[in-house]
Amino acid sequence: MPKYLFQGSFTEKGLEGLTKEGGSRRREAVEKAIRASGGSLETFYFCFGGDDFAAIFETPSSADAAAVALAVGAGGAVKGRTTVLIAAEEMDQATGKVVD
Repeated sequence: MPKYLFQGSFTEKGLEGLTKEGGSRRREAVEKAIRASGGSLETFYFCFGGDDFAAIFETPSSADAAAVALAVGAGGAVKGRTTVLIAAEEMDQATGKVVD
C-alpha cells in the first residue's frame, strides 16, 4: 500500500481538545480516520517547530489518503498537509524509466 506523511498544526479548537483529552486521544482520532479509509497508522509523534504532530500511514489509494486528510481537517481542529512517500526501491524503478 502507498505510504503518506501527514503533518499538521492544531487550531485553537484543537489545542483545547489536546489539553482537555491528552495526546493519546488525538492519536486515536487520527488512527480512526485512517482505519475508516482501509488504511493503517504506522507511527504518530508530537513535535516542536512549525508542526505540532507528524503521522506516517498507509492507505489503499491516494483517494483514500485524501479522504483521511479531509476527515481530519473537517473537524476544524487541525490544519495539515499530506506528502506521498516513495520507498528507495520505487525510486530505483523511477530512475530506470528516465528517458534521455
